Amino acid sequence: MNPTIENMLQHVSVRDFTDQIITKEQKDALLAAALHGSSSEFVQAFSIIEITDKKLRNELSDITISSPHVKKADTFYIFVADLHRQATIIRNHEMSLEPLKNMEPMIVSIIDTAIAAQNMAVAAESMGLGICYIGSLRNNIAQVAKLLHLPDFTIPLFGMTVGVPETKNQLKPRMPKENHVATNTYNAENFNNLTVYDHAVKNYYLNRKTNPTDTSWTDKNLAIFREVHRPDVAEFLKKQGFSLQ
Repeated sequence: MNPTIENMLQHVSVRDFTDQIITKEQKDALLAAALHGSSSEFVQAFSIIEITDKKLRNELSDITISSPHVKKADTFYIFVADLHRQATIIRNHEMSLEPLKNMEPMIVSIIDTAIAAQNMAVAAESMGLGICYIGSLRNNIAQVAKLLHLPDFTIPLFGMTVGVPETKNQLKPRMPKENHVATNTYNAENFNNLTVYDHAVKNYYLNRKTNPTDTSWTDKNLAIFREVHRPDVAEFLKKQGFSLQ
């Protein structure tokens, strides 16, 4: 197993950072890795915004509610699914925006953005840095868009904190291959047989060093999907120009 894969298998979200500064050279490398991710049909439908203004960083952190490390991390990026370039090109050529508005281009932009972010995450961890995705920016997605002055056909998907880890969480047990991987057809029986994994997750949470609790993976998912989360997101997407059709 090579060092890249070894690093990937040790991934944990880092929420406790030192005050050490990330150098310009490191940032340039992180951004280069992000920009070189795969892109559907080479549309490169994403943008990355680094938040250096302290007041703006604090406002964004407040939106995340449970993410104080957004304030503490040396570097904070926001990843934006971005089809505004394409919209501008289309408008400049007096073509119809209808093909840009439907679900497929939006999905493409979301995938491009996620790939860019994961490229950055892998690059950061290869340097000994830690990262944490901040999906809770979508707690108030419209306000984030307002704060960042985002134009139409853009979506602030998530943030990413990057810094030198002070401490790291324990490695969580991942779902076994049998629950994720099949050959030629979807294997509902194997994918939904969670007995072994629930036992492993329950053991992890009972014995972890901080905030031990009695819960399983199934229990956590029941809690997550007990109610609708962020119901305003769909309306925001429509206001941004997407038809959701």
